[in-house]
Amino acid sequence: MSQTPSFLAALARHREVFAVAEQYAAQSQQLLDAVVACLKAGGKVVWMGNGGSAADSQHLAAEFMVRYKAERGPLASIALTTDTSILTAHANDYHFDSVFERQVRGLVRAGDVVIGLTTSGKSPNINLALAAANELGAFTVALTGRDGGKVKDIAQLPIIVNYDETARIQEMHMFIGHWLCEALDLVLAD
Repeated sequence: MSQTPSFLAALARHREVFAVAEQYAAQSQQLLDAVVACLKAGGKVVWMGNGGSAADSQHLAAEFMVRYKAERGPLASIALTTDTSILTAHANDYHFDSVFERQVRGLVRAGDVVIGLTTSGKSPNINLALAAANELGAFTVALTGRDGGKVKDIAQLPIIVNYDETARIQEMHMFIGHWLCEALDLVLAD
């Protein structure tokens, strides 16, 4: 019989990641500045990820469009992970590696902010999409982990959570995302 994982051990690993969270403060401020400039200029924020990072992308796009805490108008944002017809048709007709790149080429304009969430930094579909967004004149951000993978050399702003456990990396990504939403509530208050 296997032993139940310790809640306190998992909490200790969470605290270990968050103990150094201040190292992401300057990059998070750059992210906020880019998003504010984008939205004030009439642009949009585009999110993408795979698996849990896809869910986090959808969650954050919803916080922008609906609200976080403050009552405010919608902030233009979309997650490229939500249209199952596009995802399955593209993966079937072409290849899953280019499923986000295709959407970026169709939806993204110069001045938009494109954010890819990839805990490894090695996701071909995220990397190709961010490269395409760069070509289009968007500002690209990678919320990533471990050593940053290939995406650290593609995104204009890589925020690398230097840890090896996917769940802990995702927790930091969501903290940064929720902080961004809270900051936008204050900066863009009606």
